[in-house]
Amino acid sequence: MSLLDLLRRSQVYSMAIDNSHIEPLFKAHYHEMCRLAIMLLHDEDEARDIVHDIFAQLLDGEIRFDQEKARSFLMTCVRNKCLNVMRNLDARQQALRFYPLDDEAQALITHEQNIQALQDGIQRLAPPICRDIVLMHYRDGLTFKRIAAHYNVSETTIYKHLREAMRQLRLTLKQLG
Repeated sequence: MSLLDLLRRSQVYSMAIDNSHIEPLFKAHYHEMCRLAIMLLHDEDEARDIVHDIFAQLLDGEIRFDQEKARSFLMTCVRNKCLNVMRNLDARQQALRFYPLDDEAQALITHEQNIQALQDGIQRLAPPICRDIVLMHYRDGLTFKRIAAHYNVSETTIYKHLREAMRQLRLTLKQLG
């Protein structure tokens, strides 16, 4: 017999909560459970979702416990679910959520994200000559005349490719919002 089977047969876990006991539990502990979840997650909506999930599991009979220890059990459930949520966040999300940034730091992150989006957009420019012209003109500082001489085309052709590249980049950045 496994440990889980022993727990299921024990007096503590064999007591199913009937639905008439859930409403008083909800009224008695909901706000305290939400406060704990908000304190741990720093996200009010997600905190409420976690508490609602716990009560949904109680209604479904998925969670069984000793009613004399209801408060501590429910608070432990909240803590454990919050820890699961935090564990599933990547490091950047954790840093942003748990260490709020001032406006200057947030602006710097936004600026870095915009630069990265612009670089990605430049790499995806089509046809490839558009990407090359953008890089030659803006990164390397070459004039239309020098770029035209390099490709052995007119300056007007270079201008048209650059205009198309700028149109594509505007669309890319507009999609980021």
